This record gives sequence, C-alpha cells and structure tokens, in this order.
Amino acid sequence: MKYISLGSGSRGNATLVRYQSDAILIDSGFSRKALLQRVERAGVEQRELAAAFVTHEHSDHAKGITSLCEHLNIPFYASFGTARKMEWTNHSLWRCIRAEQVIEVGGMTVMPVVVPHDAHEPLQFVIQNADGHRLGILSDLGSLTPHIVESYKHCHALQVEANHDPSMLQNGPYPPSLRARVAGAYGHLSNEQCADFIRRVRWPGLRHVTAGHISEKNNDRNLVAQILAVVLECHPNEVTMLEQDELSAWVSLSD
Repeated sequence: MKYISLGSGSRGNATLVRYQSDAILIDSGFSRKALLQRVERAGVEQRELAAAFVTHEHSDHAKGITSLCEHLNIPFYASFGTARKMEWTNHSLWRCIRAEQVIEVGGMTVMPVVVPHDAHEPLQFVIQNADGHRLGILSDLGSLTPHIVESYKHCHALQVEANHDPSMLQNGPYPPSLRARVAGAYGHLSNEQCADFIRRVRWPGLRHVTAGHISEKNNDRNLVAQILAVVLECHPNEVTMLEQDELSAWVSLSD
C-alpha cells in the first residue's frame, strides 16, 4: 500500500491511497478537471479509482466529489451529517458511513474516526491493507481526544495536519472571530498539537510521517520542520511537508 498527496492546504485537499490495482480517494477539494489532472500526474489511471471518501463538507475537502464520482461512476462515502449538509442523501452514489464502521474497498479496510471540528459529523480515516499495514490520515480537528489517540496507534504511516503557529495566528490577518475558530477546540491543530499527537502514537513501526494542511498565512514551514524534528528525532530538513499546489512523492508503507 502506498499514498500520495494531490494537494494539501486551505485551497484544496486530496489524497490517493493505492493497493495493488485499486485506488481510493480521500477528499476532493479541487474541481473535477483539476483533480483528474493530478491523478494522471500521479501515474494512476481513472479506471483504478474504486471509491472516494469525504471527511466533511467544507469546500476545500468536498467540492469536487459528486462531479468526479458521477464522471467515474464510483461510490462516495460520507457521514449522514455531511451528506445532509451537502444535500447528498438522495444521491445514488452516496454511501452512508458511521464511526468505527469498517468499509472494505479494493483489498483495503477504511475505518472512520470521529474528530472535533466545526462541521456536521466530521470523520477522519485509518486505512489498512491485507498485509496489516496501517495509514492514518488526520486533519481538520481542533483538539485531541483519547479515542483519536487510541485509533491512530500502531500506524505505519501518518499524514497529519500542522496547521498554524499560535503566535502567528493571533498576530496575523484573520479577523478575531476566525482566529478564535482556528485556535479553538473545533478548529485546527497547531504545530505543537501535531507534535504532541505524534509523540503519543509513535511506536517502532511508524516509518513515515507527512505534515499537511499548513496555513499559508498563519504558519512558517521552517517552524513546522523544527518542531516536528524534535519528536521525530531527525534533522529539520528530513521532515516531509505537503504542498498546496504540488503533488508529494509516493510513500510506500512497505519501505
């Protein structure tokens, strides 16, 4: 099993996870055209896409889902709260998912995990293949719960958000209400919260960590690298950070 970020940030998010001849998409915060162009650049053929999963209804995660899935005639999975907010409940391709209800797609199992975010029934995902390799994708949450920490233990790879630096956020261009939202318990993880999460779930089998959803206005990538390097016990130059407008490299969980 391997994964690649097709873009990560406030202007759009999407991640491809591939196992053998099948691929699944986690979020599509891009237009159908842009998303398919990125899929092609990743070296994946459209026919390999078996399903899409939606974390929540915010446009930087969900705006391209229905158009894409209709074009490919594949199902998309989202919580009832997300589907109701997006008026998807009567869509023929929508499949309802619930926390802890494991979905099997293309030799992979996808476990939804409840997270605290200012959306209607938001979920994040832990994906496992038949070989037992586990990938945890975690973004768009304002605080860590014991349930989240327990759900993401024993992952071999993590893609986790390091959204903002608290000082930069408080002194940045956002209005007070938006600053409070981002920094709140239902907002986004700071660099320090990201590091704390990694520290709490790290184990000898964790081989790969990528940091994403990095704010362009309220964060500094050098800060992200410095803070995460401490918990990952590596040089800051070795910290992998995702880009908004560029694909990441493929990360293989078997490496």
